[in-house]
Amino acid sequence: MAEANEQPALLNQDVDDIKKPRRSKTAARPRGSTASKTGARRAKKPTKGNEQTAESKANNHLTLLEAPEGAPSSDVANEEGIASAQPRGLVEPAELSNDSTSAELSQPVEESVPAVPVASRFHEAPPSVEAPRYDPVFGEGLIEVSGKGFGFLRDPKRNYVQSPQDIFVTPEVVRKHALRDGLWIKGEVRRGSRGPQLFKLLLINGEDPEKYRNLPVFEELTSINPLERIRLETVPDRYTTRVMDLMTPIGKGQRGLIVAPPRTGKTTLLQHIADAVVRNHAEVKLIILLVDERPEEVTEIRRTVPKADIMASSNDSDIKSHTRIAQLAIERAKRLVEAGKDVFVLMDSLTRVGRAFNNAISGSGRTMSGGMDSRAMEIPRKLFAAARNTEEAGSLTIMATALIETGSKMDELIFQEFKGTGNMEMVLDRQISDQRIYPAIDIFKSGTRREELLIPVHDLEKINTIRRGLAGHRPPEAIERLLSFLKKFPTNSQMLREIPG
Repeated sequence: MAEANEQPALLNQDVDDIKKPRRSKTAARPRGSTASKTGARRAKKPTKGNEQTAESKANNHLTLLEAPEGAPSSDVANEEGIASAQPRGLVEPAELSNDSTSAELSQPVEESVPAVPVASRFHEAPPSVEAPRYDPVFGEGLIEVSGKGFGFLRDPKRNYVQSPQDIFVTPEVVRKHALRDGLWIKGEVRRGSRGPQLFKLLLINGEDPEKYRNLPVFEELTSINPLERIRLETVPDRYTTRVMDLMTPIGKGQRGLIVAPPRTGKTTLLQHIADAVVRNHAEVKLIILLVDERPEEVTEIRRTVPKADIMASSNDSDIKSHTRIAQLAIERAKRLVEAGKDVFVLMDSLTRVGRAFNNAISGSGRTMSGGMDSRAMEIPRKLFAAARNTEEAGSLTIMATALIETGSKMDELIFQEFKGTGNMEMVLDRQISDQRIYPAIDIFKSGTRREELLIPVHDLEKINTIRRGLAGHRPPEAIERLLSFLKKFPTNSQMLREIPG
């Protein structure tokens, strides 16, 4: 009977112990478990509902002792108790999974912290920041590639001279697009370590860069005789170009040499030729190369022919400027010919180009008479010989002046170097110019090779008739009689129609 009375007391003691749970070895958290720690740190401050959680958990344990068959397990009961006590606005962290043991869920809240918003508990991506907007800057110029692989875009407004403001082109861009001297480059420019730098190449000679890759190389083109005539006649009273059209016709791809003593009207003749090309042949690209020229004549040419591309180096520039501008101008013309363009280059003068290269290359060890270096004419000859008509692409016409009777033995040597290398030659006579007869052309020493390819047969026969009629006169008388004949007709074609034959 005494044993029966002790059993209810023990049962009541066990119930009291369950209502006041103590930490025991069996209920201790497993080492390394972070679920309960995380939940304790992130729990909300105790509220009235939270204070009842411990008691409800104890009741769950009591229910477990008395639960009939089919009742939910302790895990389910614990999950329901936690769900009911979960504060609004909080999301259970991922570490607290459904696999947590009942011992972990039954632990009392040891520590409570203020509720943390969901956005602050998870690493969210920062709001998107738009890239700074800026207006792209574009630049263009004529590229000059150095021997080290990089290049610079020379500005025509600065007369193509070297300047710190020139746009730098990296060796990678030069290699990628196979850039060469004389190409007109346009692209996006940004500030670099060396100053303005080409950031993105957009156009090469006004075309897509991919189109440039398919162009032929100038040196591999097939050279042929000039076949298409360049008409120089413009207005009735401009007799310089009218005489040239009759006696020294020019075709696309001509290599012409104008032999001129001082004060024979050379500059005026060049201006009239340039104006005629601009007026009569808009499809032809005109480049005027002035080397070691007087500054006032450079200005005059610019104003007389504003549509031409003037590449000049006046006589106050150094030797290096003379040589590089001459080479850059011819390279520019070559790149245009490769693209199928017809180019006309007026060079004044070939003699000064030869002088500049002689001074630049002096010291090779062998000097000829007149102070001429044995290798000084290699590059000038190459520049002049670039004139040609091609089958596969465009044409390059060069009309260059050579100075004679200057009193310089070197000038005579330079003229002799180029004499006979052209396929057209026009000689100005000092005796004719002294009589103030212009153009001062010696028609007996002037002429064009294979002129029958340029002039129709019926017109050529009548021109030969004129030559035979003037053959018995001295050069001043011959040009004077020809001019008097031209003044009777407004055009050359009308004059030729009046000649019988």
